[in-house]
Amino acid sequence: MNSSDIGLIGLAVMGENLVLNMESKGFQVSVFNRTTEVTEKFAANRGAGKNIVAAKTIEEFVASLAKPRKIMIMVKAGAAVDAVINQLLPHLDKGDVVIDGGNSLYSDTQRREEALSAKGLNYLGIGVSGGEEGALKGPSLMPGGTKNAWEIVSPIYRKIAAQVEGEPCCRYMGPGGAGHYVKMVHNGIEYGDMQLICEAYAILHDVLSLDADELHEVFDTWNKGDLDSFLIEITANIFRRRDPDTGKPLVDVILDKAGQKGTGKWTLQSAIEQAVVVSTINAAVEARVLSSMKDQRVRASKILPKPQSFIYEGDKAKLIDAVRDALYASKIISYAQGFTLFAAAAKQYGWDLHFGDIATIWRGGCIIRAKFLNRIKEAFDRNPQLENLMLDPFFSAVLEKSQANWRLAVSTAIQAGVAVPAFAASLSYFDSYRQERLPANLLQAQRDYFGAHTYERVDKPGTFHTEWLQ
Repeated sequence: MNSSDIGLIGLAVMGENLVLNMESKGFQVSVFNRTTEVTEKFAANRGAGKNIVAAKTIEEFVASLAKPRKIMIMVKAGAAVDAVINQLLPHLDKGDVVIDGGNSLYSDTQRREEALSAKGLNYLGIGVSGGEEGALKGPSLMPGGTKNAWEIVSPIYRKIAAQVEGEPCCRYMGPGGAGHYVKMVHNGIEYGDMQLICEAYAILHDVLSLDADELHEVFDTWNKGDLDSFLIEITANIFRRRDPDTGKPLVDVILDKAGQKGTGKWTLQSAIEQAVVVSTINAAVEARVLSSMKDQRVRASKILPKPQSFIYEGDKAKLIDAVRDALYASKIISYAQGFTLFAAAAKQYGWDLHFGDIATIWRGGCIIRAKFLNRIKEAFDRNPQLENLMLDPFFSAVLEKSQANWRLAVSTAIQAGVAVPAFAASLSYFDSYRQERLPANLLQAQRDYFGAHTYERVDKPGTFHTEWLQ
């Protein structure tokens, strides 16, 4: 019976929760998983008594869908997506819509859209952010692909998305891989946000020796102000949790070895291709790489010298405020870099990205949701052609106000030997960007000296070369 509004392939946690979200909003959903037992278990448990059709074969799954068929794929990025598409193709008709909701590389999405369009099929790549809870209760959605395809499926996705001030956190990003590109940069910014919070924690814990209860109070207080966000909120909550086995704060017994799934690295690769600086995200990715080198770090800790004993003798409350301001200022830098990357990519790929829309859909559902995003939307409302977020009057005023404390937090960490790579990278970007003259004049002289690369002068036009060895 061709009755289901949409079908979903891939019943891992995100897939399951998206199905339940769709069903709760009044849609009939067909489901299929490569392993039949997974489908049956879902149908018998979380899907029991719901308007969900569990299919055992691809043929049965496709046949259960109303035309034009709408099929969402939620499997691991890469070859698995291509395998599912190839499995579906013999059973699809022209006009059907295939939707990839995983964290696919945007160039893969572009390739797939072109291949399916040639067959008369519609293809969308939708960035889905919000984790398990977001998928179930309302994620932030970043769709890209053919506009016609989006119009066919938008009534479903706009309804299941998070809602903020009566608006769904879901806007069409553009053709090709635009949706997955926006999600990729979202994840890169997420890397930056998380690392900046970890560095704030490092200063408060290692320099001021705040215990878990005090850390909870600090982050809980911060969450009531300009730093109000999902990540600050969960950080405050993390410090409250005790380990049932030891009675210690749970955070203290978690191994300091972080993982990553690739979107941060992809953001860096794209930034290099676009010649855009994303130093805060770069520092965050490198910090995760260094954290994964746990055994080497343990060995190095027994060999490499520490700084001389450092005791912070200043006002405790002042340093806490300084760390807060450093976190806020560095966060501005991270977003400024991310939106600069959007501008470069939009120019290269011909995407009409609306930066205010991007900030709007990130206000709910997604991991980086924050009150701060309203300020970004307002900045691009004031000036849609804003060259850099730092140049907006609101953000430049924040940076001016935060600058002294930002420098205090970073310099204190450096004196104490506490690594704050993302704080420092953010401050260095700010200092470089605001300077009319950088030491690149010497760099150009060096390049001309060893490679005759030539240089320009400040006092007259043209290209020059000096015979340095004469």
